[in-house]
Amino acid sequence: MENTNQIRKISIWIFIIPVVVLNTCLLISVYGELLQGTIFQVDPIGRSSFTIPYIDGGTSISRSSRTYPAYLIFKPGMIITSILLIKYWLANNRLISNINQSRENNRFLFFGIGSAIFLILHSVLLGITYEIDLYKFFRRFVLLGFIIFEIIAQALLVIKILKIKNKINDFINQRILFLKILLVSILILVAVVSAPILNSTEYTHFKHALEWNYFLGVISFYLLTFLFWKKQKT
Repeated sequence: MENTNQIRKISIWIFIIPVVVLNTCLLISVYGELLQGTIFQVDPIGRSSFTIPYIDGGTSISRSSRTYPAYLIFKPGMIITSILLIKYWLANNRLISNINQSRENNRFLFFGIGSAIFLILHSVLLGITYEIDLYKFFRRFVLLGFIIFEIIAQALLVIKILKIKNKINDFINQRILFLKILLVSILILVAVVSAPILNSTEYTHFKHALEWNYFLGVISFYLLTFLFWKKQKT
């Protein structure tokens, strides 16, 4: 089927790049002493004792990524991911429009590209500090916007795929479709249930662990996309 090989290639890189970038930043934060005395000496604010934040929540994504030299990896990595996200949602829109023989833009395209724009803004703003309440609010708004738009886009795409499933049965993996539905449902449920906790000033380690695992869950959607479409002969 037209476009599916392209979607597979884009989606696997959307998964790989953030995983590599975030965990490289984490390693820089934890093992910063190894760069002591070099031009890549780690800013003290970005240093952390040994931690596996997915489990113990010992540090946040922001802390491990916003200082020198980690932001040299984080910012370009997230901007590249954002560009790939835009290409991903455009490719899916073209694919489904061709299947439905319609030129209308699907709603997931708006939210998908919106999430990519929010991610670019978040990457640019990370590490820039102004003691202005409006600026702090804007940074939180941008990050929240990325999460909300991304989850809505993923949910709308899954719904759209379910509607056309009979037309694409020969090109998809049915088990992976179930996993995509399950993943999106869990992401939505966790977002709703954890909202009161995130507004609290307590449970810092829990919120950090949730942050790392939630982001991993969000980008795992793209790993499932890679597995969802069967490879087509060219």
